[in-house]
Amino acid sequence: MSDPVFCVIEGDIARITIDNPPVNVTSQAVRAGLMAALDTAETAGVARVALTGAGRAFVAGADAKEFDRPPMPPHLPDVVARIEGFPVPVVAAINGAALGGGLELALACAARIAAPTATLGLPEVTLGVVPGAGGTQRLPRLIGLAPALALIAEGRVISAAEALRLGLVDGIVDDPVVVAATCALPDRPATGSRPMPVDDPAALDKARKLAARRLPGQTAPVAAIDLVAAAARLPLAEGLAQERATFLALKTSDQAAALRHLFFAERAAAALGRKGGDLLDSAVVVGGGTMGAAIAYALAGVGVSVALVETDAAGADRARSNVARLYAEAVVRGKTTAIQAEATQAARHTFHVGYDALPPAQIAIEAVFEDLAVKRQVFAALDAALPETTILATNTSYLDPDRIAEGLRAPGRFLGLHFFSPAHLMKLVEVIRARDTSAETLSTVLHLAARLGKIPVRAGVCDGFIGNRILTRYRQTCDVMLIEGALPAQIDAAMRGFGMAMGPYEVQDLSGLDIAYANRKRLGWARKPGFRYIPIADRIVEETGRLGRKTGAGWYDYEDGKPVSSSRINQLVAAESARAGLLRRLFSDEEIITRATTSMIEEGARLLEEGIADTPADIDLVMVHGYGFPRWRGGPMHYAERLGLAGILGRIDSFAAADPLSWGVPALLRKATTTGRSLTDLTRKP
Repeated sequence: MSDPVFCVIEGDIARITIDNPPVNVTSQAVRAGLMAALDTAETAGVARVALTGAGRAFVAGADAKEFDRPPMPPHLPDVVARIEGFPVPVVAAINGAALGGGLELALACAARIAAPTATLGLPEVTLGVVPGAGGTQRLPRLIGLAPALALIAEGRVISAAEALRLGLVDGIVDDPVVVAATCALPDRPATGSRPMPVDDPAALDKARKLAARRLPGQTAPVAAIDLVAAAARLPLAEGLAQERATFLALKTSDQAAALRHLFFAERAAAALGRKGGDLLDSAVVVGGGTMGAAIAYALAGVGVSVALVETDAAGADRARSNVARLYAEAVVRGKTTAIQAEATQAARHTFHVGYDALPPAQIAIEAVFEDLAVKRQVFAALDAALPETTILATNTSYLDPDRIAEGLRAPGRFLGLHFFSPAHLMKLVEVIRARDTSAETLSTVLHLAARLGKIPVRAGVCDGFIGNRILTRYRQTCDVMLIEGALPAQIDAAMRGFGMAMGPYEVQDLSGLDIAYANRKRLGWARKPGFRYIPIADRIVEETGRLGRKTGAGWYDYEDGKPVSSSRINQLVAAESARAGLLRRLFSDEEIITRATTSMIEEGARLLEEGIADTPADIDLVMVHGYGFPRWRGGPMHYAERLGLAGILGRIDSFAAADPLSWGVPALLRKATTTGRSLTDLTRKP
């Protein structure tokens, strides 16, 4: 293995290159290599050092894998200090991403020259930590308090052009290495020797309010703001010591562990799309409603030509309007121009009535409403109209893909592709392995998901797949608490306090109570043996006609569009408790959270046990990206491991003793606690 850092002496210039693919992270070997390269340059008596990265990155941050191990010298702050105090100027030639520790290295340099495509930022808060090698102290001294807050506390990554406007870089050139070796240096002290930034209480207050609104419950953004504030009142050495102590404390926190877990899980999911599969450039989408139009828009955005199918001319016109609206919204958001939007629609979208004149597409995605008979009719028509090689995908949320696929000529090219709404924005997609799905079909669709910028999670066939099955279990648990004494607003508030984006009853009001009602009737849950069925939601639909926000009332009343606890619903809940012969009792927020999260964990373990989910990390990705589980808790399965599986098992045993119809310990969970192994180890493929 070649050295991750090499130094080339050319006359009186030393060029130090970091070469630690794929993105040149500052591993221990890189840090040691940098120290050795600087020694070489100093011994050679050069007049200048140009520091750059190999490939497409300068340095894209620290090696996150090292966060779980004791720090090993040389530490990054020592490398940064060596660069800043080097006897001759060190100039950063930022050829690509300069993130986290990479930007901290650049901040220590006498000047920074960037390529036009370079990106810069200190995104450590997204991993639950703060910059640990001077970023919170040097950046405010260079660009001022308010701009530094926007970058550090929000974890923003900016372009080279924005960095130049802020004064973060000194120039943008096509070949920064050549220019770094020869450019005139700015007449200014080293960044760390510059005066303290001017205090800005208004900017600090704004940053704190923004963090509370966008990142509630997370500790790293608040700590980062405090550190940037310290740069305006502490000498550099004191500020650096405070920053390092904060970094080391956060590095071992539960939140940092959770965010690292998701970082690696997302990276593993993205890698699924790089393992092969055909490149698709033509598609049919059946159904031009909200979901179908968004899928078509997303496909066109990565260069796929899309034929959108509706049943009649009026439907095709509505589909055309739905697609056009998405492009108009993109123009408003600055994602494209009106001219580009019009050109893309003309070049990549066609609209069809029926299946008679469809182009021979490589994939067809069905996005009609949840009715088995209708979906089977769609696929029978697609099977007849398209080549036998066309991949066929259903976007069902609950229906059995194997039943939908019955009668297809080549069932190996069929699978489920469960997008989440809005499909062009939500990153999650569940890729459902039907009974006969071929490996080639699966790899091709995973490749397509990667092109779309999605996080693909493979799942097997069951009611609701991964996400909706856990959601169903979670809601049932909350309904049991309702009938025993809790109220909808209390449960929602408790779950928001835990970190969920919304409570379960707020979500139902948003999506529509009739949708879940129809699904419960379809599955016959009220008659399901060995299942504790709570009919409160059914009574709301049947007896009150309240269907949620779309009817102006559901679990909540609505005043000026805002949910308000409903006395009518609270009375209905109490009446259902009396009908069931139950004496209502008080629930604490802690008990609500414990029961609700434990039910998610229990159902997740069953999904692993049944092979529906491949790994615990897949379940975590689905729940975080699709259902609002707090990212900083890592997902329900990671959360369970951090709490301790033995404690989770004890909870479930206790709950099962009181309510055996609702609770039971999954065999996989009991095996994990008996053997002392993690759920990840027990489900790892050989």
